[in-house]
Amino acid sequence: MNIYENSNSASFYMMAWIAFIISSVAMILGIIYLETNIHTKGYFAMGYFFTISSCFTLAKVVRDKHESEKLISKIEKVQTEKFIKENSEF
Repeated sequence: MNIYENSNSASFYMMAWIAFIISSVAMILGIIYLETNIHTKGYFAMGYFFTISSCFTLAKVVRDKHESEKLISKIEKVQTEKFIKENSEF
């Protein structure tokens, strides 16, 4: 039985981290140089960091759900194959 595991390349991971770092630094610098009072800057910064935290949490939940569905699918396939072997007349 050949099971193909989909995986990302090292360059894709690198590109994702570089994009994350550049966008984070740009947003932080934008908040720092925004011409407004400290309370508004703090509000924007808290909103930005909460958004990042929510994105990481959402990505983890989606990944965990996908992995559990793959595991359940494998278990069901094995159970089906076992049932067919036990109940086949050949």
